[in-house]
Amino acid sequence: MSSAINNALIKDDLLLVKRLVEKKGFRMTKQRKLILEQFFITKGHLTAEDIYNRLKNFNIGIATVYRNVKIFTSMGIIKEIVVDGVSHYELKIYSKKPLHLHFQCLNCNDIIDIDERKVAIEYIKLNRAIENINDLEIYDVNIMLVGLCNKCRG
Repeated sequence: MSSAINNALIKDDLLLVKRLVEKKGFRMTKQRKLILEQFFITKGHLTAEDIYNRLKNFNIGIATVYRNVKIFTSMGIIKEIVVDGVSHYELKIYSKKPLHLHFQCLNCNDIIDIDERKVAIEYIKLNRAIENINDLEIYDVNIMLVGLCNKCRG
C-alpha cells in the first residue's frame, strides 16, 4: 500500500476516533492525536513506554501517555493486554475482528496475533455454550497462549 493511501486511511480512522472522543466529553488534543497515531502506524501491540519513546521529541511526558492510554482504554478505543505485569495496548474498535487470540513467546517476549478463522469460530461456539450454561452475557475476552515462537524454537 502506498504511503499516501496509508496516510489517508490513518487520517480517516483518526477522524472517526475524534468523533468518539468528543462524544464522550473529551477534546482531541494534539497529544491525544499523536498517541493514537502510534497505534494506527504500528498496527500492533505497544506499551506506554513504547509510545513515550516514540513521542518524547514532541515534548510529551510519560504521565501524559499513561493518562491518555487509560482514557482510551475506558472508552473502548484500545484494549489492554497484561503480560508478566506489563501492560500492552492495541487498537480495539476498528480492528474488525470479532475475536483474536494472542501468543506470547517466552524467549523473545513477542506478542503475536492469532487470526485463524476456524479457531475463532470454534471459540465463538464455546463462548455461546458458556453463556447459555451459566446464564451470562460475555462482552470481551483475553486469551493469551504462551510458548516459543518459530524463531526461538529453532
